[in-house]
Amino acid sequence: QVPLVESGGGSVQPGGSLILACTASGVPLDGYAIGWFRQTPGKEREGLSCISGRGGNTYTADSVKGRFTISRDVAKNTIYLQMNSLKPEDTAVYYCATTDGNCYLGSYWYAPSYDYWGPGIQVTVSA
Repeated sequence: QVPLVESGGGSVQPGGSLILACTASGVPLDGYAIGWFRQTPGKEREGLSCISGRGGNTYTADSVKGRFTISRDVAKNTIYLQMNSLKPEDTAVYYCATTDGNCYLGSYWYAPSYDYWGPGIQVTVSA
């Protein structure tokens, strides 16, 4: 079990920024790949970005590339999703998830590739 928890969500105006954080109490995340997803009602969960374990590669979906950046702070056991230039269509529940080892270009966006999920956190972008 990997008890992931997201934080940092909330409400922001269009053009603003938020930093989401994903951590797990008592479980070192350095060896795990961590992905960020989002979901709106009636839609499938959308894969946004993934960072491999132990300093490995990252992937980011074209839909958010240039605006969202994933990073890892090993000392804080935390994975971040920096979100800039937010748009109303970024409004969603955001999730982090984990799987062993590495992110792969062909599957980092595929929710069933991940084993453990956080409960999600709401991000609302509106004027």
